[in-house]
Amino acid sequence: MFVIEFKAKGKTKQYEAIDDAIRTSQFIRNKCIRYWMDNKGVGKYDLSAHCKILAKEFKFADELNSQARQASAERAWSSIARFFENCKKQMAGRKGFPKFKKNVRSVEYKGTGWKLINPKTIQFTDKKGIGVLKLKGTWDLGYFQKEDIKRVRLVKRADGYYCQFVLSTEVKEEVEPSNKAIGLDVGLAAFYTDSLGNKIDNPRFLRKAEKKLKRLQRRLSKKVKGSQNRNKARVKLGKAHLKVSRQRKDFVVKLARCVIRSHDAIAYEDLRISNLVRNHCLAKSINDAAWYQFRAWLEYFGWKFGKITIAVPPQYTSQECSNCGIVVKKTLSTRTHACKCGCSLDRDENAAVNILRKGLSTVGHTGFQAWGEATSTLEGASLLEQVAS
Repeated sequence: MFVIEFKAKGKTKQYEAIDDAIRTSQFIRNKCIRYWMDNKGVGKYDLSAHCKILAKEFKFADELNSQARQASAERAWSSIARFFENCKKQMAGRKGFPKFKKNVRSVEYKGTGWKLINPKTIQFTDKKGIGVLKLKGTWDLGYFQKEDIKRVRLVKRADGYYCQFVLSTEVKEEVEPSNKAIGLDVGLAAFYTDSLGNKIDNPRFLRKAEKKLKRLQRRLSKKVKGSQNRNKARVKLGKAHLKVSRQRKDFVVKLARCVIRSHDAIAYEDLRISNLVRNHCLAKSINDAAWYQFRAWLEYFGWKFGKITIAVPPQYTSQECSNCGIVVKKTLSTRTHACKCGCSLDRDENAAVNILRKGLSTVGHTGFQAWGEATSTLEGASLLEQVAS
């Protein structure tokens, strides 16, 4: 499955109707969470049945399409199932107990409640009164069958409203093999260093926009709460943050695609970003680097183009010598690897070589996580036995 997105154009009343549908979706999700908390042994289908009760009890809930109500219940169950899964894994720290949402920004329709008038126009047919919306974008829905569209989402962002189509169709492409393998070591000084010594500069989009963001935040804080001027200042701040987010995504998507198309096997560290950001001195820089987003797109493009992506354990990749294997202890400030065997090279390049060697010998797992799916292989499997991500 993959998602294509259009800018949704309509009138002010239609935008208000979309906001109403989003609030109703949030209400149903929170009610389902409460129903699960108050009743022992509630399952996924019990939440779907509870949506029907909510529709009878609340008129505004009945105005939302029935399958859109079920999609909201599925979102509630997704958070519950994730909590149960974390408990089974005995994950350290908080397990992610389901919480009530107060700022939902999207509503999701399934097979009903909408219909395409033409590839650039969609009509929503439930009682919320959204009506006909024009779609602005470069994609042509005429290339896809209606049966391929599994879900339709309306998303609210700082710069307007968007319509997303979740498609179930084959997106794999065949490319010529390059007969190359590469190891990648991500960092903060350079975005990544590969096993050949090449470096990609870290763009630091948030750091560059930080001065403007702080200025807009100060202006917002000075406005009177509930005033129109405060709302305008809030929109400006939201658009500035959205621009940074889009710059970051555009950078990692293009870079990941380039890396995948030019290599047959890519090895990288299996980093736990949630643990790394506990260091408050580096948390902002780590989040700005978007390592996890880069990895997710690497794995997605690896699956799309039939290439192998390998995540290896990160332990001692920076400390071990890539030439002789001896552990040479270094602090974070030591940027050059110097070993008794005479090997002297950049710390990150040494780590990238170790990552590639581990990836080609013993593999932690391979897979893609762009939409929540993953495959795995047993530790110790050879490269030929790996699952193409």
